[in-house]
Formats: sequence, structure tokens, C-alpha cells
Amino acid sequence: MGKILIIGAAGQIGTELTLELRKINGNDKVIATDLTTASEEVMSSGKFEILDVLDKQNLSRIVTENDVREIYHLAALLSGNSEKKPKRAWEVNMDGLLNVLELAKDLKLSKIFWPSSIAVFGNTTPKVNTPQITIMEPNTVYGISKLAGERWCEYYHAKFGVDVRSLRYPGLISHKTEPGGGTTDYAVEIFYEAVKHKRYKCFLSKDTMLPMMFMPDAIDGTIKLMEAPADGISTHCGYNITAISFTPEQLSNEIVRYVPEFEIEYEADFRLEIAKTWPATIDDSTARRDWGWKHKFNLSEMTEVMFRKISEKFQV
Repeated sequence: MGKILIIGAAGQIGTELTLELRKINGNDKVIATDLTTASEEVMSSGKFEILDVLDKQNLSRIVTENDVREIYHLAALLSGNSEKKPKRAWEVNMDGLLNVLELAKDLKLSKIFWPSSIAVFGNTTPKVNTPQITIMEPNTVYGISKLAGERWCEYYHAKFGVDVRSLRYPGLISHKTEPGGGTTDYAVEIFYEAVKHKRYKCFLSKDTMLPMMFMPDAIDGTIKLMEAPADGISTHCGYNITAISFTPEQLSNEIVRYVPEFEIEYEADFRLEIAKTWPATIDDSTARRDWGWKHKFNLSEMTEVMFRKISEKFQV
């Protein structure tokens, strides 16, 4: 059995996915890579290499030298940062994916995972219970690159038989890594600010409802998708997947249960305009039907864990 390669192991998803895959498969079976060093836990628990996914030669070397058969390609510029550096975002998000798909085709790798996003949707997409197949007209750099990536994944599966699998992640919430420049990252920042300063300035409006998911659910869903039999996978461009939808005001009300003096103010920036193009709720019935997707955490359960873990981190 070949090994698993994680590209982007220092990121929000990559940190926790690497550790979980090592727990399941063994530390020596999962190779972590990123542009910079990862968390101490990732670095100390198994092999780590510095990798720029745009460096095709080094990518190929790592795959062949380590007998890699599966790749989780997570490296990307997120929504907020992509708007600041559009050409760089296109290069990283698009050329990086194509390098991985080409390698999978040439070396006949067994499976590829690549994350899509709710950013593929746009102003013309139905906002409530957004269907699996619907209008997709994104107007952000991140969304455009994710939509293009979905089509490339479908193409490489249909044309070359590459078993590439994908999830349209909603906003992801984690206590293990710092926010990474995404539009939904307010839902992580707010916990840090509540614990440290008991106040938060939110860059969205109080009633901006977005689909969200606690990181343990996202990791569980990712691994379940990759473990599912190939004949049950009905789409190779991106499954809708979601858990809970809430607004900044609703999340703030949950936090007040733990920090009664907590205050939130709203000062919208360019990320509010991005958020307005995204769905409020998602229909993920196709994922539930095809491979048994089911989330575990609701808003109050997630808030309890986030507040407890971040308080422990800062010894509050």
C-alpha cells in the first residue's frame, strides 16, 4: 500500500487532516508538506518536507521517492487574500491543481482530494437550500478559481480516469490554527477576541447568514468521501456539504453565555460584499445519499468546544 501526501499541511484543514490520517494509517504513511513549517504536532509526528506546489519537479520527486498513491491537495490562497492578490491567487489555486492532476494522470495515482468551496456560487445562485446542480456565476477571484478547478477535476476524471474527489466546503471553524484570510474567518477570530479582549469588531453585518461547519465534521466528511467506494461517487467536481448556518449576531449570543460582558460591533469591509454572493443554507442531500455524510456538531456544541479550547490555549 502506497503513502498519502498532504499538500498544505500547515493550513487550517491540513493541520488537523494530517494528524487524523496519521492516526488512522500510521505516522510513517502520511507525508506532510507546505511552503513553511507546520505546527509542532505535525512536524514531530511524521515526515515533513518543504514544498511549493508550483514546483513540478520537486512535487514529482516527493511523490515518486515516497511511493505516494493518494494526494490531498489543500494549498490555496483564500477568498480575502485572493481579492488582494488576484494574479497570484489564480497562479497558486489553478496551476497548483493542474500540477497535481497531471501527476495523478501520468503516475496513475489511486485517488486525489481537492477542496472546492461555496465560493463557486454567486449572486444568481438560489440563496436558500442551494442545490447540488445550480447556477454558478462567481464574481470573486477565489470563486472563479474554484469553479474552474471543479471543471478541471471533472475533465481529468472523464478524459483520463483520475479518481479525484472534492467537497464544496462551507466556512470552517477550528481552534487549532489561526484564521487564514477567509471571509468566514470571523467565526474563528471572534472566539480569540472574546477570550483575550471580551470584544470583537466584525467585518460582516450582524445578519449575514452563511453555511458553517466545525472542523472535526469537515475532517470526518473528507475522510469518509475518500474511503467511499468509487462506484458510489456521482460527481467528481464538488459535493455540496454543510452542517449549520448562522449569523454573527447568533454566534455572538452563544458566546455571551460564556463571556457575559462580551461586546460586538460591526464595521463591514470588502468581505461583506463577498459574503453577499454566497448561499445562506445548502442542500447536501446528494452527499448524504451517495456516501452517508452526516454532521455531528450544532452551534451550541461547537461554541462550547471552541471557547473551552481557546481558553486553555491562553490559560484563561
